[in-house]
Amino acid sequence: MKQKRFITLLTCILSVLFLPAMLEAQDAGAYLILSAQYGTARHHVDVTNRLKDLARTDRVFKMGNGTFGVDPDPGVVKTLRIYTRGPNGQQRMFEYREGSLVDGSQFRGWGGGDWGNGGGWSGNWDGGGPGGGDAGAFTILSAQYGTARNHVDVTARLRELARTDQTFRMGNSTFGVDPDRGVVKTLRIYARGPDGQQRMFEYVEGSVVDGSQFRGWGRGDWGNGGWSGDWGGGPGGGDAGGYTILSAQYGTARSHVDVTARLRELARTDTTFRMGNSTFGVDPDRGVVKTLRIYARGPDGRERMFEYVEGSVVDGSQFRGWGRGDWGNGGWSGRWDPNR
Repeated sequence: MKQKRFITLLTCILSVLFLPAMLEAQDAGAYLILSAQYGTARHHVDVTNRLKDLARTDRVFKMGNGTFGVDPDPGVVKTLRIYTRGPNGQQRMFEYREGSLVDGSQFRGWGGGDWGNGGGWSGNWDGGGPGGGDAGAFTILSAQYGTARNHVDVTARLRELARTDQTFRMGNSTFGVDPDRGVVKTLRIYARGPDGQQRMFEYVEGSVVDGSQFRGWGRGDWGNGGWSGDWGGGPGGGDAGGYTILSAQYGTARSHVDVTARLRELARTDTTFRMGNSTFGVDPDRGVVKTLRIYARGPDGRERMFEYVEGSVVDGSQFRGWGRGDWGNGGWSGRWDPNR
């Protein structure tokens, strides 16, 4: 009995001594939250304070109307947008679709809630500067719908949709074509950012497209060339994607496993596949929605993380050497959040 009491007392002392350090390590994400908005481009509300409450109790949580106690745009799929400042001082927006999982491990001071105190954020939905609406940061070059194997140019049709809707749900009926029957398709919007570099935005069939981040969306004065024409967005197409894979991890911030070798096997047989526990033969965190994180190096030498929620479709066409599997040979930090 005395030994049991001693162990209990020792545990309490150690907790007091090391808990602050543990919390600091957990809250050491790279991005500082400036603001959080929930809704659509048409109707959204500030949920920074509510997110702060959630952050103090949960590292990971599933998000929706019930989470924030409000439905700012009934009948429309909404998103949570978290606006942040990164370690290089530049702003970045993290977007989570209604019903998806939010993981706070990449945000600085998450559990402490010492963030979101105004300053540095413009206040509009697109987060890119004053004006909102058609003042998005990215200029559309082209839009393609389908798969790496079969896809069609839908730039003109997207322009028509943009003139009437800020936000819409997308699928075969939207574009009046099914370019690859029996396969889940994607819409790829190729755009040029304010720094002059190209970026590809991808939307899985059935998801919601929000045009607020694209410059001149409603006016339709875009899509006039400047894109290479291939599905991968760079010269060569196929295995000529712009990003070289360094590592792949599957799970949650709390519990995850390295699946680089298994992903390499899949890549040699399929360009596109639907992903989950059965894909990797493991459930690293039971009862919790998991994600696949692919860490890659871009053409500019910078690392980027691609995240896919359990059950979603992975398309390897944007990764260099995907089908050959000559990637995943080191160069990654080993952490769930590469920026920590």
